[in-house]
Order: sequence, then structure tokens, then C-alpha cells
Amino acid sequence: MRYLPQEIEVWYIIPAIRREMSSCLIKDYKVSYEKVGRILGVSKAAVSQYLKGKRAAKIKLPKEVKPKIMASCKTLSKDKGSSVEEITKILKFIRDKNLPCEVCGTLRGGILEDCREIRLKNI
Repeated sequence: MRYLPQEIEVWYIIPAIRREMSSCLIKDYKVSYEKVGRILGVSKAAVSQYLKGKRAAKIKLPKEVKPKIMASCKTLSKDKGSSVEEITKILKFIRDKNLPCEVCGTLRGGILEDCREIRLKNI
């Protein structure tokens, strides 16, 4: 079965970004679970599940994404910007670098050619 790149983003990449942002905001900026939930638009329980590896645990984001997530966390910790804007910036970076294919590959154990073809045709 083939998935649209947008489906991969919604099902896997966005939750993985939220997982990393939750961890960053709590560990690096000492933001409470409740406030992280409000910032990211998820429940306090969802934040807990991200941190315990019960949610969005299948995906390892490419290392190039970490600095972008860190910068977004810094912005969000100062109550500037919105998580929607910050996640959108991160998704754009991931798309521009053609990284969804890497994420898709980690999901299925190898980079899928049809994923790469879809990406290259839509750029």
C-alpha cells in the first residue's frame, strides 16, 4: 500500500516533532507538562506519553532537524510564536531537505523508491 507524503507527515512526523518539542521544553526549559500541553495543543496525558515512549516512538527524526526543534522550543518557551507556526517551519525544513523519505525509510526498514519519486515530482 502506498501512502501520500502528507499522510506520513500527519501520522508520524508531526507526532515525532511534538515528542521532541515536549522533551526539549520540559528538560531544557523546565516547562510543566500542563503548559507544554497548552503550547502544543495536546493533553497533559499526551505529553506524558511522548516522554514515556508510548506515543510517536516508532520514528527517529533525522539529526538535521534537532537544531530547528531547539530553536522552536526557545521561541515557545518565551511565549512567543505559536506551535502551529513552529511545527510548520520544521515541516517545511524537512520537506525542503527531502527528509520525509528518510523517515518513511525508517518506518519500513529502507528508503522507498515510490516515496522518493513522489517527493521529487512535487518539488
